[in-house]
Amino acid sequence: MKRQSRRMKRMARSHRRKKTQGMNLTSLMDVFTILVFFLLTNTSSNEALEPPKVITLPDSVAESKPRETVTLMVTDEEILVESESVVATADVVNSEEIVIAAIKEAMIAQMDKAIVATETDREGEQEDAAATEGEDEPAQPPEVNILADRGIPFRLLKKVMSSCTDAGYTKVSLAVIQKAAQG
Repeated sequence: MKRQSRRMKRMARSHRRKKTQGMNLTSLMDVFTILVFFLLTNTSSNEALEPPKVITLPDSVAESKPRETVTLMVTDEEILVESESVVATADVVNSEEIVIAAIKEAMIAQMDKAIVATETDREGEQEDAAATEGEDEPAQPPEVNILADRGIPFRLLKKVMSSCTDAGYTKVSLAVIQKAAQG
């Protein structure tokens, strides 16, 4: 019987170990990590307006989602433009004026954001359509989204909308909760 040298025994042991090793999953884990990151970043940007807990929006079967514009919230206690308090709701209800100066001034201050948002939407629509060549379309009017609790009286909403249109916002959208169409 032959005696094996120590070197041969070592080589045989290391050769057996290499055969029993599993797959290397590092690259597969990298791909899954990138995929999860991609899905998380893209799904969070598709959400529309998220109403605060203080406001209960009315239901609607509208199919179009609101665009990114200036947001005006009407709660039971105050009126907010872009999450900044402008005036107390009770003061607006008790006021005899149809156009509320504080709301008008706050909306005029946000006009730059509204114009940028409508231009961005317009450029996206032009890229999608790509049918108009050489034609200059008139500038889109600024738009405002109003988030109001379903219990807010109409006379208050009328004053808020009048203040917005007096500030130059001709497109006024009321935010609603989208529910399935019945039919």
